Amino acid sequence: MDRNFTPIDRLIAAVDEGLRVSTGAAPEPGRDNPAGNLDAAELTEQERGHVAGLMRVNHAGEVCAQALYAGQAATARNNETREAMQAAADEEIDHLAWCEDRLEELDSRPSLLNPLWYAGSFAIGALAGIAGDQWSLGFVKETENQVEAHLQDHLQKLPAGDARSQAILDQMKLDEAKHAEMATDAGANDLPKPVQQAMGLMAGVMKAVAYRI
Repeated sequence: MDRNFTPIDRLIAAVDEGLRVSTGAAPEPGRDNPAGNLDAAELTEQERGHVAGLMRVNHAGEVCAQALYAGQAATARNNETREAMQAAADEEIDHLAWCEDRLEELDSRPSLLNPLWYAGSFAIGALAGIAGDQWSLGFVKETENQVEAHLQDHLQKLPAGDARSQAILDQMKLDEAKHAEMATDAGANDLPKPVQQAMGLMAGVMKAVAYRI
């Protein structure tokens, strides 16, 4: 029998999901890893460390994405917006798993601060949802636009021949563009410039720290 979940129910579920996403193995992806059977590049020790740092940042970004969508879904005012957030979050789970797979291939690990990234992003997402669905969708649109630009930057920083990392980031970039388009089509408001700049600043801090820790 279907159940109508209260905001408290959704909050408890989000906390449980947050603990699993930020401290455990990524859930099983719904799609195959884009890297597939591509050959692994011969990387120097320095290149392996650099690629691991980039993929750690991307993994942390996907932890943040899960938290943002969970926070927004918990406070969304209508079911259509909530379902759109959940659909995007499901695709972001694939990204999380693919980044984790690549980190394992590089004999590296996710960011040790993932629980912190999740908690902060969930709070931001919940506040965006409280502001109203159009503003919440606007937050999604701006987030995905910034992530798409960030992924393009990482693609340019990969060592030549690292086809496995490139395939993963290419697919992630396509998905982020689709999520931004979804938000636009659903009636997203454009965020004020100072808010966009603040989001970029916070993302920059996360990327600088997660690359190393």
